[in-house]
Amino acid sequence: MRYLTLTSTLLAGTMLGAPVSAGDHLKIVDEPLELSIQMNHARYPRYEESWPVEQEARRLTNIHLKDFTVGANLRVDENDGRTEALNLMLASGKIPDIVGSSRLKDFVNQYGPEGAFLPLNDLIDEHAPNLKAFFEERPAIKSALSAADGNMYYLPYLPDGKYGRAYFIRYDWLDALGLNVPQNVEEFEQALIAFRDGDPNGNGLKDEVPYFARQWPELIRLVTLWDGRSSGSDTYHDFYVDEGKVKHPYAGEGYREGIKNLARWYKEGLIDAEIFTRGSSSREYLLSENLGGATHDWFASTSGYNTSLGDRIDGFAFKAFTPPASISGKRIEEHRRIPIKPDGWAISATNKHPVETIKYFDFWFTEEGRRLANFGVEGQQYTMVDGKPKFTEEFLTNGKPVNNQLYEIGSQLHARGFHQDYEYERQWSNEFALEGIALYDEGDYLIDQFLGVAFNADEQRVYDRYWPSIRDFMLERQQAWVLGTGDVEADWDDYLAELDNMGLNQVLKVMNSAYQRQYGGG
Repeated sequence: MRYLTLTSTLLAGTMLGAPVSAGDHLKIVDEPLELSIQMNHARYPRYEESWPVEQEARRLTNIHLKDFTVGANLRVDENDGRTEALNLMLASGKIPDIVGSSRLKDFVNQYGPEGAFLPLNDLIDEHAPNLKAFFEERPAIKSALSAADGNMYYLPYLPDGKYGRAYFIRYDWLDALGLNVPQNVEEFEQALIAFRDGDPNGNGLKDEVPYFARQWPELIRLVTLWDGRSSGSDTYHDFYVDEGKVKHPYAGEGYREGIKNLARWYKEGLIDAEIFTRGSSSREYLLSENLGGATHDWFASTSGYNTSLGDRIDGFAFKAFTPPASISGKRIEEHRRIPIKPDGWAISATNKHPVETIKYFDFWFTEEGRRLANFGVEGQQYTMVDGKPKFTEEFLTNGKPVNNQLYEIGSQLHARGFHQDYEYERQWSNEFALEGIALYDEGDYLIDQFLGVAFNADEQRVYDRYWPSIRDFMLERQQAWVLGTGDVEADWDDYLAELDNMGLNQVLKVMNSAYQRQYGGG
């Protein structure tokens, strides 16, 4: 099946009027060239031609992206893999020159070999020197990007830095109760009990919420304290690799032990009673009301509450602490910044200017392009200081979240293929975040990430047939066990038997087949 039905007059690059003045070393074409783009992401539903970053990229390259987003009101979810907007675009037969989206990898790896998207390997080798050098230095990333046929069909958003989320606890509450920072799961539990019973906020009420989380899977993350796993990547509920084999964490013995104890913690009031329903506002609400005791969340944004609430709540100190040792003495931080995301952009097979397009993609891997993608426009969001970009004080201190401001101008777009620069985040990380990162740097807590696999057609059919219903069943049982409407110990054997009946072994078989082909040379 091939998707070449859109008329060339709609999608072909269109020459415009007089050339825009730009530095010759970055200019791709002498006369401005229009390329159509579909861009859909949870944070920005369509491509905005007025973004300052887009305007600067036009000036520098003479490539003008024109929005042609189908299904801008539909969601492409970065955690559960829903791709309604992409499917609608495909069904319409109107595939623009460039397609950018979250959760793009599986989509292009399925439809690229069928003719909807161009393979990028030769285009990169022949016309994109910066991309070629990047992949030569990082062969593992190139392997992770390859589809089952060996071709690369998209360029990803590539995060930078090591650390993402960390354990946080109220140090001022620990001090008030005469407790040390927890070093293991038993001490962590005792701290949560003390938060529940000891009135650390001093209001005379038993209203403290010992453990909370903005995203409820961060509760399940705690199974690592009983030597379980909750995910193998920065996507919740993902597969993981153990001694060269792909497994799923929700079928392991450590997971069972962890869920049993989390159910006990929930029953005993150590976990937010509304953890599955309170949602993304839980951190803001529980901390600002002086109710929340501990969580697992992002370094920079969570540390920021020490600044915003420090003047309002006497002695407020919500700081990172090292991962508590598990029941076997292991300290691991399961979450880290994965080096490659399934988000990014691709070149459609209807694109009449693939060479110019890959050169445009390559622009974002030049020094100037990478800076534009990460920091915005020089003189507006940042200035150059000692040869390095530095955000202006006005930009950093206007009260608005830095990352949201960057999205609004077309910077830090995860549906664009670019290499993030962690320095952008370091500049708005306060001393508490940097102190926490330094603490984590002292130990070897991070574990390897599962970078995903690319299925061939037969493997994809097995995965699509079985996995969605298996995943739903796993999550349904998971929540039931935590909430106390089931007993994981009593249910475990039947649970494993049902997973077998539903096809988990078939899914693991194709996962491992694809994994060995992609990474093991099989």
